[in-house]
Amino acid sequence: MTDSNNRPQHLPRPVYERELLRLQVELVKLQEWVRAEGRRVVVVFEGRDAAGKGSAIKRVTERLNPRVARIAALPVPTERERTQWYFQRYVAHLPAAGEIVLFDRSWYNRAGVERVMGFCTEGEYRRFLAQCPVFERLLAEDGILLRKYWFSVSDTVQEQRFRNRLEDPTRRWKLSAMDLESITRWEAYSRAKDEMFTHTELPEAPWYVVESDDKRAARINMIAHLLSTVPYHDVPEPTLELPPRPPSTGYRRPPRDRQTQVPDHAAGLIR
Repeated sequence: MTDSNNRPQHLPRPVYERELLRLQVELVKLQEWVRAEGRRVVVVFEGRDAAGKGSAIKRVTERLNPRVARIAALPVPTERERTQWYFQRYVAHLPAAGEIVLFDRSWYNRAGVERVMGFCTEGEYRRFLAQCPVFERLLAEDGILLRKYWFSVSDTVQEQRFRNRLEDPTRRWKLSAMDLESITRWEAYSRAKDEMFTHTELPEAPWYVVESDDKRAARINMIAHLLSTVPYHDVPEPTLELPPRPPSTGYRRPPRDRQTQVPDHAAGLIR
C-alpha cells in the first residue's frame, strides 16, 4: 500500500487486529470443515530469510486445534536421511484425513538455500526440478489441497529486520550466520527463485506471491487468499450445555502447606 506521495503505508494496528480476528474465526470454520469432510490440506510457506513466514504461520494456527492443524518445520537432515529419496522425509509429514499441515520451509529448500549455498550437487538440483512437478501432481491427484506461498521482502526491509533481531534478546535466536550471508547472495537467491518458479508453477499448484514489507498486510492478505481458495462451508456445531454441578460429598482439599507451591512472583511485582 502507498499513500498519495508514493510512500509505503502500513496497515493500522486496529484495522489489522479487527480483520485478523474475523479471518481467524473463518480459519476455525475451515478447520471444522476439514475435520468433518476428512479433507487434507498442505500449505507451503517459502521466501527469503526475515520475510515474515513464521509470524504468518503463527497467526494462522494460534486459534486452531493443534491436533488438526500442525506445523512441519524440519531440521537439517540426518546422515541417514541424506541417503533417502529427497522427498521421502517430507512425505512422512503429509496430512491424513481431517488434518492441515503447514510447512515452515519445505522440499523447496533444495531449489533455494541448498542451490545457492552449494549444499547439493548440480545433478541433485536438476533432478529436483524434474521430480518436483511430478511429486506435487501426485499429491493433487490424490486429493490433497496444496497451496504454495512465497513471501517477498525487499533488501532494505530484510536488512532492517536482521538488525532488529540482533538487538532483541528474545529474537536473537532467529538469526544465524547463514541468514547474514544471504545479504551478500541476494541476487543469487533471486535467480534461484526465478528458476524455481519457472519449473514448479503448476495449474494444480501455482505459486502465490505475498508482498511482505508490511508484515500485518502480508498476514491478512495471505490468510484471506487461503480461505478464498478452499471451498469450505459452515459445519453444524453439536449442542453443548454445562451440566449442573453435583452437591458436595464432603471432599476437603489437603492443606496447602503440605504441597510445594510455585513462589508468588506476581505479588512481588505489585509491591
